[in-house]
Amino acid sequence: MTKTSPQLRRRERRPTTQRRHKTERAAKQHHAEQRDAEQRRTGHRRIKHRRTEQRNPRSLGLDQRSTRGIVEAIHREDATVARAVRSELPAITRAVEAIVRALSGGGRLIYVGAGTSGRLAVLDAAECVPTFGISSRIVSAIIAGGRRALTSAVEGAEDSAAQGQRDLAAKRITAHDVIVGLTASGTTPYVAGALDFARRCGALTIGITANPRSPVARLADIAIAPQTGAEVIAGSTRMKAGTAQKMILNLLSTAAMVRLGHVYNNWMVDVALTNRKLRQRGLRILHEAAGASPARASRALRQADDNLRVALIMLKRNTTAEEARRRLEQAHGNLRAALGE
Repeated sequence: MTKTSPQLRRRERRPTTQRRHKTERAAKQHHAEQRDAEQRRTGHRRIKHRRTEQRNPRSLGLDQRSTRGIVEAIHREDATVARAVRSELPAITRAVEAIVRALSGGGRLIYVGAGTSGRLAVLDAAECVPTFGISSRIVSAIIAGGRRALTSAVEGAEDSAAQGQRDLAAKRITAHDVIVGLTASGTTPYVAGALDFARRCGALTIGITANPRSPVARLADIAIAPQTGAEVIAGSTRMKAGTAQKMILNLLSTAAMVRLGHVYNNWMVDVALTNRKLRQRGLRILHEAAGASPARASRALRQADDNLRVALIMLKRNTTAEEARRRLEQAHGNLRAALGE
């Protein structure tokens, strides 16, 4: 039996080792290409230097300050939020006009968020129903982790782009809808996945984030990105970034509802009169808007079956409830047109 030298054995093994390494490199490259394709599709990439994660030099040594010093530091930073939002008013205006077009055409406004952003979204959607008298089907919100996430943290819920797509798909969205994704960092996979799905369905997408160069900002048809900067407590985006999101949501929903005729002058004429406080508010609106006495306003509201619009027409046009309803129907719900104004 012929002996083989160690050098020869190493040379014989080398092609096998090289092939194995080549196969491993090819597999790694394939996985990397798949990952990059997924990132391009969902817009999800890790941002190394998110402004919302940086330390704020103005709050260094926060834990060593007096109570008054802590409060002043937080308040001083909060005072910058309105300026940051103001810089985004052109984008917010475009978003409001898009929402008005969608809702006028039978579409819906759907918010999508996770954590603080999701809770703010749910709050705004819920408040639209009693304030403007609209259906919860018209304005709604989806939060990563579902209802449980409203009161407690659901760990990992925001990390799945696929779940964001599934949750939005359950809404059966169409090209008539507007989808608003909220994420302070702009990188939340759940929100990015939902916006990517919305785009593929032909829906208009709006992104609200504190990082203008983030994946969510790139995915959105309209990006609203107030640069609120570093938080007083590094990374605690429930603070300035969250305050900015609340302000923007107020602007989007309120301005859209005003444009859609759910407000007369600056009165909530579609407020739901579901308790004593709201009924008193309705009577005050009638008293101020129509110049009617409390007794006359109360009588008109009762005859109008608690419909403020009908009661207001009755009082301002001195007509019956039946005639007021007919005027509203002929005006397609436009209160000013029904009043002849």
